[in-house]
Amino acid sequence: MNIVNVNLKVISMPLKSPFHTHLGTVTEREGIIVEVTDSNGISGFGEGVAFSTPWYTEETVKTSLHILSDILIPMLMKTPIKQPEDAAPLFHSLKRNHMAKAGLEMALWDLYAKRKSKSLAAVIGGTRGKVASGVVVAADSLITCLNQIEKYIEEGYQRYKLKINPRQDYSFLSEIRRHYPELPIMADANSSYTLKDLDRLKALDDFNLLMIEQPLASDDIIEHSLLQKEIKTPICLDESIVSFEDAKNAIELGSCQIINIKAGRVGGLYEAKKIHDYCQAKGIEVWCGGMIEFGISRAHNIALASLPGFTLPGDISASQRFWEEDIITPEVTVENGYVTVPDSPGIGVAINEKRLKETTLIEKSYRFLKK
Repeated sequence: MNIVNVNLKVISMPLKSPFHTHLGTVTEREGIIVEVTDSNGISGFGEGVAFSTPWYTEETVKTSLHILSDILIPMLMKTPIKQPEDAAPLFHSLKRNHMAKAGLEMALWDLYAKRKSKSLAAVIGGTRGKVASGVVVAADSLITCLNQIEKYIEEGYQRYKLKINPRQDYSFLSEIRRHYPELPIMADANSSYTLKDLDRLKALDDFNLLMIEQPLASDDIIEHSLLQKEIKTPICLDESIVSFEDAKNAIELGSCQIINIKAGRVGGLYEAKKIHDYCQAKGIEVWCGGMIEFGISRAHNIALASLPGFTLPGDISASQRFWEEDIITPEVTVENGYVTVPDSPGIGVAINEKRLKETTLIEKSYRFLKK
């Protein structure tokens, strides 16, 4: 791919409003922007989506920056690749660190698509011109939840994900269902339950939820299979699925009926597409999850969600959902519940250089030596 330079930028931006889960509250988002440039001056962009602290996975912005700087980029320097599919096997010798791998791998996909003068969606096999958009309701009070839902309904979102935990699950959901009996709602537990909460989880069957996401431990597959046999609500796995092997094992064990695919969580688009293809063959529904991303990762998610197996609305909300001003132009918008899939080369958006510069905390550049 004739790569001559990789540039890393650590950026930080405040959220428009706090994002609450039982694991913690996010008010400021850091991330890593990866730019890969070839000998023709074409640049591809990716985004490392680890958080500042290891509340979602073991990775952080600091550990991802180390892995990219000291291991992955030197690997790429030593072993040139011909196409982005070559990155996953190249990086395979490094255990886990999926978010660091994904940030670099997805930049390579964007570069490759631009070199082909094709949209990223077309390159990976996307079939949709627009994707259905869902939104996350992550508030610490019922009144705030209801206010957010009312606002998002006005904006046309097609699916509403409510963050729950044992302290407020039934009370919140019953009141929301009282106001919105037919609203397409799912619940995201972020691993806040155990099998001891079986009766509590069974009670949530009352609310006709689309799914309950990751109710049990973040690294569990076995106990989810036991739980799915006891509840009617479909289980969706998120944190438990960090590889194709995880997805295959979960499906074979009957641990879930739905999988949330996040390219940043599973190591990039190559692995995400493998999971998508397997789920499609096995009749398992998938949707594209979100990570409170900036616009670059959001653009990659739009391309991923254009694949035919993504039958449920994903967490692909508008840029304005989180940011006063995003780092891409045009920003992502939702119209009548859908996000348009760009048809221009690569991820289909340009970088808002002014905003990127304003938000940059750290910058590192790596020049490749000519062979």
